Amino acid sequence: MQCGIIINQKIINTKKEMEAGQNKVTKEDQSKTPLFDAVKRHIEKNIIPFHVPGHKYGRGLKEFTDFVGQNVMLMDLNGMEDLDNANNPIGVIYEAEKLFASAFGAQYAYFLVNGTTSGVQTMIMSACEPGDEIILPRNAHKSAFGGIILSGAIPVYVQPEVNEELGITMGVTIENVKKAILKHPHAKAVFVINPTYYGIASDLKSITRTAHKFGMAVLVDEAHGAHMGFHNDFPLTAMEVGADMSAVSTHKTGGSLTQSSVLLLRGHRIQPETVKQVLNLTMTTSSSYILMCSIDVARKQLAMYGEEMLEETLKLARMAREEINKIEGLYAFGKELIGTPGVYDFDETKLGINVRRLGITGYEAERILRDEYNIQVEMSDLYNILAIISLGDTQESVEKLIEALRNMAKKLGVKDVKTPTIVLHSPQVIVSPRDAFYSSKKVVDLDNAVGEISGEMVMAYPPGIPLILPGERITKDLVDYIKLLKEEDCQLQGTADPYVNTIRVLGTAD
Repeated sequence: MQCGIIINQKIINTKKEMEAGQNKVTKEDQSKTPLFDAVKRHIEKNIIPFHVPGHKYGRGLKEFTDFVGQNVMLMDLNGMEDLDNANNPIGVIYEAEKLFASAFGAQYAYFLVNGTTSGVQTMIMSACEPGDEIILPRNAHKSAFGGIILSGAIPVYVQPEVNEELGITMGVTIENVKKAILKHPHAKAVFVINPTYYGIASDLKSITRTAHKFGMAVLVDEAHGAHMGFHNDFPLTAMEVGADMSAVSTHKTGGSLTQSSVLLLRGHRIQPETVKQVLNLTMTTSSSYILMCSIDVARKQLAMYGEEMLEETLKLARMAREEINKIEGLYAFGKELIGTPGVYDFDETKLGINVRRLGITGYEAERILRDEYNIQVEMSDLYNILAIISLGDTQESVEKLIEALRNMAKKLGVKDVKTPTIVLHSPQVIVSPRDAFYSSKKVVDLDNAVGEISGEMVMAYPPGIPLILPGERITKDLVDYIKLLKEEDCQLQGTADPYVNTIRVLGTAD
């Protein structure tokens, strides 16, 4: 194992050679999987293990090993000389990260095993110090607000546009971002979602250009955009438009295993040394080689075959959208939204389907598909369901979804829906998220919380966008909305009370 100050000179030379030629990665190089190959070579040595993990190649966890297979357990390794170490990569992990950076148009890539959450938090902590302002949309993922609490940054919110018909938030307009920048010219960073859960992309290129003119870093949550740089029919990626950092969920749409993601960096505004220091604050010292190898192989697949695979994926998504829109009572929204407020571009593999005219909620539609048709969609809300069409889908699987939707709509029939769309407006910020997080709190019944200042997040998951944040004023509309979500058996997270019958607010107990 590598420990202390003992370092393999061959590994150092490898790093120097790669740094000298880091811009010379070829298409042929992308066919390599240095980390995956190193793990396979290590397994072939049949080393007798007196190191962690304690299951010792699965022998100490037989029932689990019998189910998942011997190879998975053999790959569950720890950082050793021939396998490199994710906290200070100078060997095969470093090589794999450089290949990934090249494939995605970045200068640096950092493998993550705690999902894109850790990447988003690292971006914010790398760009902002306590008291610095950061401009971001209020419909950001909870990980962004976690990053704000950890960094001590002060959020400046840009309100996303709202589509009243669909009942969902869209992207942010360049005009509103400009207003926020002019009003807060000393902000350190602008944070953008590209794309949103429902596939909506803002004008990232214009936002990046404007932010850079004011010396602000541009940080991009690309949790749902790992695939977009490998086919011309997708929105532009953060690296393509010159943004400074992006956090990419390779596990969502890039083909790697759940929890594996990558942080990308380019430009001079944020130093790689800073990023590495921040990562080492929160990153595990026991990174999973199973997860990291899946990133290595997924990168190879995208770099070598991504365009043709995504062409097939787009064909399936377009076929599904066309067929679903023939079903009375359903609306699968798509690129026709481009040009409406907050929609600069659209990712067609996000198959959002509005079900309001069937007289049911999206939550009910999700349950019907699961319970009656054995189909699980990605998420639902009050008015929509979302199906993700990705590299692993087939004509058969997509046709089963279409047929299930057709049968569901026929059984339910079209209703004369007159209920107004419920869209919550962003709450009033009273205390900064960090100060609220560390303030004294008391527990109150949800019904008695109106007017109080929240001491915790409340969010529906997915998508993980907080309805209320620490430091924001709780309103009656919010309480009523939470009750409605509870009636729909929506999965609520963020509160100490798992059932959200009570909520923690700022103050001390009587």
